[in-house]
Amino acid sequence: MVRSLWTAATGMIAQQTNVDNIAHNLSNVNTVGYKTQVNEFKSLLYQNLQTRTTTANGDPKPSNAQVGLGVRNASLTVQFHNGPMLASDSNTAFAISGKGFFAVRGDDGNTYYTRNGSFQWTTAANRGTMLSDSEGQPVLDSQGRSIILNSTYDASQISITADGTICYPDANNNPQSLGITIGLYQFTNPGGLERLGDSMYQQTAASGQPINEATSTTVEKSSVLQNFLEGSNVQVVDEMVNMIVAQRAYEINSKAITASDEMLQQANNLRG
Repeated sequence: MVRSLWTAATGMIAQQTNVDNIAHNLSNVNTVGYKTQVNEFKSLLYQNLQTRTTTANGDPKPSNAQVGLGVRNASLTVQFHNGPMLASDSNTAFAISGKGFFAVRGDDGNTYYTRNGSFQWTTAANRGTMLSDSEGQPVLDSQGRSIILNSTYDASQISITADGTICYPDANNNPQSLGITIGLYQFTNPGGLERLGDSMYQQTAASGQPINEATSTTVEKSSVLQNFLEGSNVQVVDEMVNMIVAQRAYEINSKAITASDEMLQQANNLRG
């Protein structure tokens, strides 16, 4: 019965983490570029109550006696399927259709990756015009460099093609390429990326090296949509159902603890 107390306690702890994750998903239902996380569980080690034995004739018995010791959270897996495309009035709002990520250089000099394409044109150190994210960090091009234009360009006239090429209208108002392409990068295992704040991700050994879509011939190319933002892919109805299931599982485990405690009390009250 002591085993049942511990087993039920692991269930309550696991379901509490599950609810924490569901609450995190729901809180980010309106976060641009957010990807929902799914809680995955695994059973703990089994304890042998009786080892495999043989019958009187020496034949092995078909099964042994093992009891499980509970559950634990195995991982929080990110679901990277595309979120809804939300129209925006901003010319620096970009959404990715496909598996790619934008690249941003952080203040520490490291490169981070995001699906949040809410960018803006800011003044660079050389007084040029630089494409940056909402925190002022530079967005990188397909060659890993900051996207900086001459200050003579009118930022409101800049357009982006589906492959991320930055264009500016000529004298006849026809968009012409400036020879700069917004960088799009993919990963062999995006689930291995380290999750940071503000919908940012950092590469790890598990994710593998970033694959530059501009130079790779093996990956399916993503496309960039100007005047759109990718919304969160959280499905509110699914999360509410998951919350109800987690709540019921938590309640059942708490009842198992109560039942085990009452059985122990009855055992302690036995009289010879």
